[in-house]
Amino acid sequence: MTPIATVHSCFGEKFGVPRQPMLADASRASIELLPPLDTPDAVAGLEENTHIWVIFQFHQAAGQWSAKVRPPRLGGNKKLGVLATRSPFRPNNIGLSVVRLLEVRTRPRVELIVGGADLVDGTPVLDIKPYIPYADALAAARSGFAEAPPKPVSVSVPKEILEKAGAYSDDWGTDLPRLIDQVLAQDPKPAYQKPDSERVYGMRLCGFNLRWRYGRSGIEVVALESENSEDTD
Repeated sequence: MTPIATVHSCFGEKFGVPRQPMLADASRASIELLPPLDTPDAVAGLEENTHIWVIFQFHQAAGQWSAKVRPPRLGGNKKLGVLATRSPFRPNNIGLSVVRLLEVRTRPRVELIVGGADLVDGTPVLDIKPYIPYADALAAARSGFAEAPPKPVSVSVPKEILEKAGAYSDDWGTDLPRLIDQVLAQDPKPAYQKPDSERVYGMRLCGFNLRWRYGRSGIEVVALESENSEDTD
């Protein structure tokens, strides 16, 4: 298979990306169509859909797949068959995410602006399909180990960092303060690790290095540093 598009995402690395789509609805990404599909004809009518399926490749999933894996949702303490999980380490490294379609752009390039994506910057896209509610939303469906969304963690952000995040703008309309809260509320660290109050964690988000630690009442943001400067505010 040949990629038909490339993802330009607010997530600069794997660490910190929500473990499922739509958990951080404030996330933004652009899916740029590649030749020969970089034509308005290829996306004609797609704007009539509120959501789309994105079939992609886990291009940063290095390592060999195993028949059994340890899902992060289970704290890394229990093994399940790889086909019973959403592990990125798969026989063919293919991922599937449903995202909110915000805009279809045909100039100066053909691209789809999406929200709620759990896609790392640079992700190769293999196919795009419309989400069809009557067929794709199954109210009676059940999951063996992820029946309900994870309970969010409390997030505290100092006023000066909130102001700095609020001043951020991009071509996708990202609400950075809201995105920071939604991403950290998912508790990015591996579930099998206990919170370490002495450690400062970090991730690349919207061109910043976001830093936080675990306090008594939850996650405390300590810095939002520009990646291309000596900024340490």
